[in-house]
Amino acid sequence: MSDIKLFRIASGAITELAGTTDTVEKSVQVLFEKNLEALLGVRFLATEYTTTHGGRIDTLGLDENGCPVILEYKRASNENVINQGLFYLDWLMDHRKDFQWLVMEKLGKAAADGVDWSAPRLICIAGDFNRYDDHAVKQMQRNIELIRYRRFGPELLMLDLVAATSTKGVFIDTKGSVTDGGAGGGNKYKTIGTVLQELDPGMLDRFEALRAYMMALGDDVQETRLRFYIAFKRIKNFACVEFRPTTSKILMFVKIDPSTVQLEPSFTRDVSNLGHFGTGDLEITLSKAEDLEKAKPLIELSYGAS
Repeated sequence: MSDIKLFRIASGAITELAGTTDTVEKSVQVLFEKNLEALLGVRFLATEYTTTHGGRIDTLGLDENGCPVILEYKRASNENVINQGLFYLDWLMDHRKDFQWLVMEKLGKAAADGVDWSAPRLICIAGDFNRYDDHAVKQMQRNIELIRYRRFGPELLMLDLVAATSTKGVFIDTKGSVTDGGAGGGNKYKTIGTVLQELDPGMLDRFEALRAYMMALGDDVQETRLRFYIAFKRIKNFACVEFRPTTSKILMFVKIDPSTVQLEPSFTRDVSNLGHFGTGDLEITLSKAEDLEKAKPLIELSYGAS
């Protein structure tokens, strides 16, 4: 659907590099599975995972937000990989304990305890998609991404987010808080649904301004509400937002090396060695409306790197 061209500039001349896709689906799958975290921010769990009804999920993973991820690879132009992936996604939601046991075996107890079922994802990988695929995804209230790939010679791989839909507020908050069973010794954290209800009008206005700015960065920006924070991403997260209603602060974590930034007390902080929800090593504190203007260059850097 998209038409991206890549050119090499050498000795004042421009040569177009011809993009190719593999006809053998398995080689694409192996390439992705070996480099899943670098390419998509997803930790690899299993390949060709057999379901109880005899199906086989191409690739299973856990994303940087702790959400389950199913990857399916489109083998032929007429294959309905989206419906197949949704079938597996429904199966996975009905077999959560099986998935969490798999996470425990591969990544440990902490990762298994932290699995977030509020935003499971389906990622479809293909050499190309058609307009019907794009239309179908837009009609579905699920977290689905269509990613087109192209190879340019033996050393270059391009990923193009062709279409994506994300659901917001799918987590059913029945308790208002969740107990942390880790090293925190039973600390309770309010879920994002509860926290949002506690925001005063000023904080809501500041968040809406921040949200509008980030969504306008590109058509590929997706907003996903998790249990304890809101993530904004392209293929990977570029900003994670938390709230502190008692101090009227909005905290945002972005993927920027803190050592490359002039840190400003009460505005930016290095959290690379501090535990926090979401992803990103640079914390930005938005205490007042004017802070958004100062934060915009940093947000754009993180967006460009995602």
